[in-house]
Amino acid sequence: MAIRGLRHIRMAGTMRIRSRFARRGAAFAAAAVFAGCLCAQADEPGLPHLVRKDGRHALIVDGAPFLILGAQSNNSSAWPATLPRVWSAIERAQANTLEVPVYWEQLEPERGKFDYSVVDQLLSGAREHRVRLVLLWFGTWKNGSSHYLPMWLKRQPELCPRIIGRDGRRVDSPSPHSPALLEADTRAFSALMRHLREADPRHTVIMVQVENEPGSWNTVRDYSPAAQKLFTSPVPAELLKALGREGRAGGDWAAVFGRDADEFFQAWSVARFIGQVAAAGKAEYPLPLYVNAALRDPLTQPAASTYESGGATDNVLDIWKAAAPAVDVLAPDIYMNDSEHYLKVVDLYSRPDNALFIPETIGSAAGTRFCYAALARGAIGWSPFGIDSPNRNANAAGDALDPIAINCRVLNPMMREVAQWAFEGRLHAAVEESDGRQQTLALGRWQAAVAFGPATFGFGRSPKGNPEPVGRVLVAQLGEDEFMVTGYLCRVDFRAADPVSGAQRDFLRVEEGAYEGGVFHPARIWNGDETDWGLNFGSAPQVLRVQLGTY
Repeated sequence: MAIRGLRHIRMAGTMRIRSRFARRGAAFAAAAVFAGCLCAQADEPGLPHLVRKDGRHALIVDGAPFLILGAQSNNSSAWPATLPRVWSAIERAQANTLEVPVYWEQLEPERGKFDYSVVDQLLSGAREHRVRLVLLWFGTWKNGSSHYLPMWLKRQPELCPRIIGRDGRRVDSPSPHSPALLEADTRAFSALMRHLREADPRHTVIMVQVENEPGSWNTVRDYSPAAQKLFTSPVPAELLKALGREGRAGGDWAAVFGRDADEFFQAWSVARFIGQVAAAGKAEYPLPLYVNAALRDPLTQPAASTYESGGATDNVLDIWKAAAPAVDVLAPDIYMNDSEHYLKVVDLYSRPDNALFIPETIGSAAGTRFCYAALARGAIGWSPFGIDSPNRNANAAGDALDPIAINCRVLNPMMREVAQWAFEGRLHAAVEESDGRQQTLALGRWQAAVAFGPATFGFGRSPKGNPEPVGRVLVAQLGEDEFMVTGYLCRVDFRAADPVSGAQRDFLRVEEGAYEGGVFHPARIWNGDETDWGLNFGSAPQVLRVQLGTY
């Protein structure tokens, strides 16, 4: 968990859709290259990869932008006896991607002898259930500790020493200054990636997480003799250059970074270790790689001693980028349920040099509203944690996975379009605040006014908010006067952005329908009560294509 304190589209004609998007994706990729798009080019056709243009990013799968509508299993669920519950949960959640661990202790039960049986079972199960996979490498780090090391390595603590705290006591966190541990992890991760290249020609696996929430709790850094020697040595020139400090007075870490020295040193040390593991794995099979981060409070910016130091927290992202260039994405695990914190994290990790991906987050009714907010900021994916938890089983009150499924039911049929719109910067979103206040979206010559709550009808009667903040709306600007709109327990209306003009909004046409094979198919036209009071969205998934005019 973070801050302490594909599947393919489930619809008829999947193969036809895939073929259509493959053709579209080829054109997209070619255009992106010629337009100056910076690409993480794959060395084989069809390999999933990231592209970047104008500060925005897309994950290319099967030749076209792909949106990860994911769900992550619990930590100890990737075993043959427990996987049936995972597959059942992923079906009920209607996600298109399963995030699931690969355990070092299972993969390499004896030194140098690898067991790929569970990995192969994951590949087979994902194909059977028509979902994609993001594999999570639980190697040296898992939530700051090293509990997933193989038994043979745990019995040789000299090969995997723990961090020494400032007080001289060992801390339950692996030291990033162990060459033997680095060599062992690098060898195991490389073996995993090599096996994926051989066993997964269909690219069921689209991304891999390297380690899990690395860093250390209960001490800002390692104070062992090996660490102290490095801490009192000159700061590496490559880091100074990356931070724009070349040419300034150098020195050791304390001299250069002052009160931030301990945390910055730990971040560099952890990132450097993981960067080498990632580079070795990518040399075997260059899938997109990411590292997830347990967060610090982005608003109060507390002392490093209060959170997991050394991980990719918002204040050390530049250090991580310099130390681990083989890691494509630094991804926040967000367990903050208020919009001020959540959206601040989203903004901090959405950078021109970093694709926004939220691999682990809250799947509650209120938490799922932030999916739309992330997409509007260009996210390549969003994934709640713990879908196979016992308390998510179906009960008399319904299925606890319903909040996740609601998003997936709306977005999955058009996930390629949504990914493309996100890449092009066409998406806008509003999510309900705890006070239920109305919000406004700027859409060129239009504004969208969003009110949250169940529909009310009649002049001057506006929704007054939901019992808990679950409302959300997602708007894609298809043209100057044309929009795709979907929402949940909210009302959306439009008005001219220039009030001086006196122009009044006119719904030229509002069509309810669905995307299939990249084409919008209208099912009916809204009018009368459906448009007289604005566009009212209840709890049932609805997608509208809206054409506006004025009178």
